[in-house]
Amino acid sequence: MHAADLLTAEPTAQAVAAATERLPEPSAAARDHLRRTMAASLRAPVAGQWPALLLEARAKADVRYVEPATSHRPVLGPVLVFAKRTFRGAFQPFINEVLRRQVHFNEAILDALTVVIENQREHARTQALWRRELEARLKQLEKEPPGPSSP
Repeated sequence: MHAADLLTAEPTAQAVAAATERLPEPSAAARDHLRRTMAASLRAPVAGQWPALLLEARAKADVRYVEPATSHRPVLGPVLVFAKRTFRGAFQPFINEVLRRQVHFNEAILDALTVVIENQREHARTQALWRRELEARLKQLEKEPPGPSSP
């Protein structure tokens, strides 16, 4: 389908507006049902736990601190571990400063991804709600006997 297929000159906007004015007023029950549906779809997203997809990344967001130094070498290992720990202890303030902006970036990206995931969840929930509403309306229309056709 192309956009040109959707755009038409007939009927005009005025004709559509006039036709909508001829529609009967909805019942109070129908209005209340629509209000409840709209209120349910507009509720604020629930602040939940971090998405499982991002838990591991969240744990690794702060790259300034690493796990304790180890070595697999049996003889030279303890000397290397001592050297690594000494280097890290002496230069940790510089390491923190160099990686500070990276940590802020990582946290901002994780926050943005969390917002995107929450928005996607809310959108899916709203779509499911509207789908159920439309299916209920279609069933109601299928149950109603056809009215007299107008020419």
